[in-house]
Amino acid sequence: MKCYLLAFIGLSMASCSKKQVTEEQISLWKAEIEQTELAFSKLAGEQGIHDAFVAYAAPEAVLLRRNKLILGRTEIDDFYSGNTSTGLSWAPDFVDVAESGDLGYTYGKYIFSFKDSTGTQQQNQGIFHTVWKRQEDGTWKFVWD
Repeated sequence: MKCYLLAFIGLSMASCSKKQVTEEQISLWKAEIEQTELAFSKLAGEQGIHDAFVAYAAPEAVLLRRNKLILGRTEIDDFYSGNTSTGLSWAPDFVDVAESGDLGYTYGKYIFSFKDSTGTQQQNQGIFHTVWKRQEDGTWKFVWD
């Protein structure tokens, strides 16, 4: 019985000593993710889709495009190779982050502007969802888009 009591007390103390994350820290992490998402969009608008997606992809990142998975930064690089379009822009409407501070996600609206084969300006709009992972160097890279 004493062993069980000591084990229970030990587990209780371990759970009490768990580092408590403050709302301030959560807000800071959310702001980091939001700023990363906005910088990602800005780079797409300035340097093109290819450069932005390669720059912000984690090595293990996955894209879902045309009902197909593009696996890893190398495949993302190949998929967007030659795509210099700067007509994609977006901004998050919502940001959340895990209490561990290592995973977060965003969603919001995007607009893709382009000229069709007749030279007429077109625009597609939609919803995006991105999952972000904190890297060893402290930066955020997407692992799902």
